[in-house]
Amino acid sequence: MNFLPPNGALHGSALDQLLRWNLNIVFWLFVAAQILIVLALIVRMRARPTQPEDAHPHRTYVLAHILPLLAITALYFWMLVSSHRLWAAGREQNPAAHPIEVEVTGVQFDWYFRYPGADGIYGATRPTLVSAPTGNPLGLDPADPHAADDIVSSILILPAGQPVDLRLRSLDVIHGFFIPGMRLKQDAIPGMLGHLQFTPATTGDYPILCTQVCGLGHYRMQARLRVVSQDEFNAWLAGREQALAR
Repeated sequence: MNFLPPNGALHGSALDQLLRWNLNIVFWLFVAAQILIVLALIVRMRARPTQPEDAHPHRTYVLAHILPLLAITALYFWMLVSSHRLWAAGREQNPAAHPIEVEVTGVQFDWYFRYPGADGIYGATRPTLVSAPTGNPLGLDPADPHAADDIVSSILILPAGQPVDLRLRSLDVIHGFFIPGMRLKQDAIPGMLGHLQFTPATTGDYPILCTQVCGLGHYRMQARLRVVSQDEFNAWLAGREQALAR
């Protein structure tokens, strides 16, 4: 039985497998610890006062304490190394040569997604221009020509099979950007630019959540990732660019 949401990312299978291994290891260590506690109590209750002392106390101590401790230490070291290798594969290695870049901005209590447009350059933003009611939730500067073709969406649209580089920002407080179906989670911190690299593999809709309690409206800070085919993505992008050009 799988208690995890369906995986839609290329890296998700390896992460799920590692998670299952770790949970199984911790579960069976817990079971073994309870069995040892019960056995120790039974031996203690049945021990006789006149029972002779152990002729080899040091050997008994090594077998009962040192060897299990070394085995558990080696097991946890393997868990640490395998976890770091998986982390490094997605976070510390060189990203793809030409990923699709999307800027993700968290602001109480919405997620906004900005595409750089046809020129491939993000336009400048100014905090004083931020105004969601007037259609400028990110504060795009109209004086910057690169901002004219920037596409701002409340839905994250991505093509399947293409590497993606998400640039994480926040305009106010710390927000937790989380896509369970893509096995992605990272905080968006004010004044810092974070990056998430991944490759969506399966088309469909995936919920986007905020995992940091960011205010009274935290419960409704949700968005949606829609993974589509490359043709559908190109058509959507062209349609948004044509709308901006009017």
